[in-house]
Amino acid sequence: MRVLGIDCGTEYTGYGVVEQTATAELLYHDAGAIRLNKQTPLPERLLTISRRMCDIIAEHRPDHVAIEDVFYAANVKSALKLGQVRGVAMMTAASAGLPVWEYAPLAIKSAVVGYGRAEKSQVQQMVARLLRLEAIPEPADAADALAIAICHLHTSATLLRQAAIGG
Repeated sequence: MRVLGIDCGTEYTGYGVVEQTATAELLYHDAGAIRLNKQTPLPERLLTISRRMCDIIAEHRPDHVAIEDVFYAANVKSALKLGQVRGVAMMTAASAGLPVWEYAPLAIKSAVVGYGRAEKSQVQQMVARLLRLEAIPEPADAADALAIAICHLHTSATLLRQAAIGG
């Protein structure tokens, strides 16, 4: 299974593509961030996110998309803008026929580090270790997106095992 993880933001939207093989090995494919200029009107920034995501989906052909749930915003205006970015990301994935899964930050940290209150640096270091990367992915939004993808792969594997046992 190949997963596109997305860490939404109004300045940087991180993305990361991770695949899990039949032997449960995690394979890194790509990661980066869609950089947005705060001076650009919001509709144009949203269009940029959609277009770049379409390119990433076409290039990497993920099976699923995983996205972080909104958990905190400095103010209502920031929360609304973040919600719009998330909406565009989810709509773009759904338009490509991909299922979209949402994960709380606590679940992501638990899946990657084993502790829901882990520090950001611990998550980034574990992402590099799990994917056998020589360095922590930059920018931080890319590492976060990879963590979201890994969370989905771990969660999916657990759900499949539970279904096999129960069914």
